[in-house]
Amino acid sequence: MSAVGIAVAPVGGGRPVEGPLVKLKWVFSDTAALTMRNLLNYLRIPEALFFSSVQPVMFVLLFRYVFGGAIHTGGYSYVDYLIPGIFVQTVAFGAVATSIGLAEDLHKGIIERFRALPMARSAVLAGRTVADLIRNLVVAAIITGIGYAVGFRVQTNALAFLAGIALIVLFAYALSWGFAFVGLSAPNSETAQVMAFPILFPLTFASSAFVQVQTMPGWLRGFAGHQPVTLVVDAARGLMVGGPTATYVWQSLVWTAGIILVLAPLAVRRYRRAT
Repeated sequence: MSAVGIAVAPVGGGRPVEGPLVKLKWVFSDTAALTMRNLLNYLRIPEALFFSSVQPVMFVLLFRYVFGGAIHTGGYSYVDYLIPGIFVQTVAFGAVATSIGLAEDLHKGIIERFRALPMARSAVLAGRTVADLIRNLVVAAIITGIGYAVGFRVQTNALAFLAGIALIVLFAYALSWGFAFVGLSAPNSETAQVMAFPILFPLTFASSAFVQVQTMPGWLRGFAGHQPVTLVVDAARGLMVGGPTATYVWQSLVWTAGIILVLAPLAVRRYRRAT
């Protein structure tokens, strides 16, 4: 039997023992199916999608027109300084949807049903996180429109702007794995949401998303200047409106890779125990 052939001995869910390439094909197929399932669930609740889009609009308007006149940002106009931070803050908060969705599926017994099917176990978590990645791309498009409506303009070029969006969405994907662990650890979706916000608030608001780190108290400045949200915001800001870029980009990529390498195995391990 070749490496890609199929042996005859059946396994737990009913699929035969398969070669590595065939197994990989099933993983991608199952992940795609569950990604589509999760995206369709989002579309079935348009109110949730609408109100998740209202939040970044409110933050943009609040900081742009209420606080913006009192915040100094060096050589940037405040709206150009603000919008990259709004991008990161919004997709970071959007990553909470991973924990809520998994907690709901776990509480309703849906994940247990998935386990009874002949499907790749990794597809459940991968399908959830990929669906949230796609949703974050839609949210990024909405924020881009909002930003342009209130005066934001790309000061670099379209390719650099898209690179900034890719960096932000990749970071959000990494966070989704962390919140997958939270969702699988929570008894219900309400608790999952409550567990997520104490993690997100310090990371997003004690960062350079809305104000310069140099304006913060000394005891907070060390944390704010080196935590991952600040690095991703500064990298995206450099790519979108100019300024120091290279150091922030590679540090952001290191943080993103580290988060995935640490939290994805933890989420998978928790998934196996939770079900």
